[in-house]
Amino acid sequence: MQKPKEADLSVKFEIFETEQFAKDLEGTLKAQKEKILIKLQNQVYPQLRENPYFGKNIRKLRDYKPETWRYRISDYRFFYEIDDKAHIVHMISADNRKGSY
Repeated sequence: MQKPKEADLSVKFEIFETEQFAKDLEGTLKAQKEKILIKLQNQVYPQLRENPYFGKNIRKLRDYKPETWRYRISDYRFFYEIDDKAHIVHMISADNRKGSY
């Protein structure tokens, strides 16, 4: 198992939502949209700002180029890439677990 990169924890990461991510949120979440959006703002984004490499619901996806990570909330998966130099987490897509891989 590959050891996660060491993040500079003294600098917080910014969150950037791509257009695809916004479209996925509109199309995928429907019934639970409000609940998921609250979790993203109050739980997921604060955690990713602190350390996007480690957490209970965070996993690095194998064999993805560029390196891609996912955050799990219930049956939904939120995929992101990390720009260490700029300290930005790019939220790239969201999907239901069944269709996400």
